[in-house]
Amino acid sequence: MLYSIGQLPAPVGFQLIGLILLIIIILIIIGSSIKMVYEYERAVIFRLGRLVGAKGPGLFFRIPIVDRFVKVDLRIVTIDVPKQRIVTKDNVTVDVDAVIYYRVTEPVKAITAVENYIYATSMLGQTVLRDVIGQSELDDLLTKREEINKRLTQILDISTDPWGIKVTAVSIKDVSLPESMLRAIAKQAEAERERRSRIIVAEGELQASKIMSEAAKAYQENPIALRLRELQTLTDIAREKNMIIVAPQPFGEAASVAGIASKIAEREVKKS
Repeated sequence: MLYSIGQLPAPVGFQLIGLILLIIIILIIIGSSIKMVYEYERAVIFRLGRLVGAKGPGLFFRIPIVDRFVKVDLRIVTIDVPKQRIVTKDNVTVDVDAVIYYRVTEPVKAITAVENYIYATSMLGQTVLRDVIGQSELDDLLTKREEINKRLTQILDISTDPWGIKVTAVSIKDVSLPESMLRAIAKQAEAERERRSRIIVAEGELQASKIMSEAAKAYQENPIALRLRELQTLTDIAREKNMIIVAPQPFGEAASVAGIASKIAEREVKKS
């Protein structure tokens, strides 16, 4: 015969209900005991307050109530360091902000060595940024930013190594200068351009003077070449219309030649 739970004798009914409740409790305990972490995560387990170790990735078993675990993300994390007002080595006030890139390499240290490794890394980054910028001059901050970034990364990485954290990069995002300093930099740049232009002109004149000096020496050693140059100069002058050439006595013959050349040129023009 088939009986419903209400029709069963009292002792049997209580036993069946208790068995069902026990099975449910066991299933709940098993479900809460099996946990899972992803490939980029680790679970740091504590048993009755004592460190057991890091588990993962995948499924792992923990004892309910007895075990407690903390998930740690192993991916690279970005921290935006808020803008800091800093006085440089040459007494210029600047506002500097930066970005810190780090990842957890040892989950156990990250949980046990520091209370909150994210907050601690952010505060340490602000302190290191103030120290390094305070020891640098404004020109270095504007022109040697890559070197300053490497220095920040090295100092911060060494400081966070006991926490099981690897700082991969620190990058200065922006450097804000006072308005008066911007005007001074603009004047300095303009003066630098003017200096360069004057240097270029002076170098050109120096090169021209050297070439002319060499030419004068060559003419001095070869008088015939100098004479031919004089004739060429007079011929070029004679090409100009309505121009009278007055030459000293030594250049009389040259002037005659130039005049003849000028007349010949005029006749050719009229014929054409």
